[in-house]
Amino acid sequence: MVDFSLTEEQTSLQEMARKFARSEMLPRAAECDKNSRFPEEVYRKAWELGLMNLNVPSDFGGSGLSLLDQVLIVEELARACAGMTTSILANCLALEPILIGASPEQKQRLLAPFCASFHLASFCLTEPAGGSDAGALTTRARRDGDAYVLDGEKCFITNAPHASLYTVFATVDPALRHRGITAFVVPRSAEGLSTGKDEDKMGHRASATSTVRFEGVRVPVDDRLGAEGDGFSIAMRTLDQTRTPIGAIALGIAQAALGYAGEYALQRHTFGKPIAEHQAIQLKIADMAQAVHASRLLVWHAAWLIDHGRKGTLESSIAKCFASDAAMRVADEAIQIFGGYGYMRDYPVEKLLRDAKLTQIYEGSNEIQRIVIAREQLKGAA
Repeated sequence: MVDFSLTEEQTSLQEMARKFARSEMLPRAAECDKNSRFPEEVYRKAWELGLMNLNVPSDFGGSGLSLLDQVLIVEELARACAGMTTSILANCLALEPILIGASPEQKQRLLAPFCASFHLASFCLTEPAGGSDAGALTTRARRDGDAYVLDGEKCFITNAPHASLYTVFATVDPALRHRGITAFVVPRSAEGLSTGKDEDKMGHRASATSTVRFEGVRVPVDDRLGAEGDGFSIAMRTLDQTRTPIGAIALGIAQAALGYAGEYALQRHTFGKPIAEHQAIQLKIADMAQAVHASRLLVWHAAWLIDHGRKGTLESSIAKCFASDAAMRVADEAIQIFGGYGYMRDYPVEKLLRDAKLTQIYEGSNEIQRIVIAREQLKGAA
């Protein structure tokens, strides 16, 4: 029997995340967005509450939560501020390659410090000349005795200016394309590693984003994840796991937009009555509600399947693509319901539209998601 009820523990996680989002994130969201401020104090409090490193098993001091548990938390956080949620969630993305490709010794050495004290990590895959084409990396990893020498540049890297550890994907031979990509972990202290300026972004402005440069950075062989050439598989398996929480971020944005729009529609009067009584507004609210509910079902379904041992490539791509497109539509309609006020930064809904846009782009653009969906679907039809 299909059961959509949550356990007591899941309800408690949801309530804890909601309380934290409302008390710590929401009061700072507008100011951080306006000033593009990285609120480290919020992220430290999130770590103290166990709202970071959600995917790290309890063996290493992490929360050891299921993916469904994670998306319940992420939705609540994103309702308050998607930018802060991106920075909080970035550790899960950066540490997932270690969970997938590291040896037991590496896992203990690399994961435990993140759970013992506050640290941020960054996932370094995207490059200036190759975002969606992950097989065309140009960052080189040249073997030199018992180490590799890394040279290249990554871009649009979340938390990069503040990270203490980077999971990096580089190629041992560009001619090999996917088969040459290899994964490494690189500490911030590595000589030759530097970060660029904090990007001035359209949305998610509470999250720091910059380039990461590698100039003759020596990485011990012991800090390679898996074998040479395993990097592409590790990266794709990572994204299969982390794509669903991006859908949850989009879902949180859409839920916030729907909530604000409903409250405003009940308060705003035109032609002698609340605009919520006008059929044109009711139709918008109905469409928005459908998009939110459908997004939630897709996100929960993808997370549940992955928790039960399925690869989840198809389902996570559908969840991420649908929910992020829905968030854009719902946020846009919220602005329309607010009218001229919705266009003003004194009101919360214009931020939601700017934040929603990124969910259509990062961790695989929605164009790429549609290609993945079509390929997976056609595999089943063959």
